[in-house]
Amino acid sequence: MAVNLGNQYDAILDAREDRCPMPLLKAKMALSQMAVGERLCVTTCDAGSLKDIPQYVALVGFSLLSKSEDNDVYTFVIQKS
Repeated sequence: MAVNLGNQYDAILDAREDRCPMPLLKAKMALSQMAVGERLCVTTCDAGSLKDIPQYVALVGFSLLSKSEDNDVYTFVIQKS
């Protein structure tokens, strides 16, 4: 679940143990509980998220502030708008 992290992000979602479609579903749930302008950091090891999360963010009109990969860990920073 999302956890409060202070200044850099408003919440973080660690979905590294989850497989498709759970990272996306958990990100949707976390974002639904956040206020407009808040930032969510999602980490996952599911390669399907590389396509799913950016497509969802574009579909709903949120901002994908960053997307990165490090040793098969994918990190997304999403701003709710």
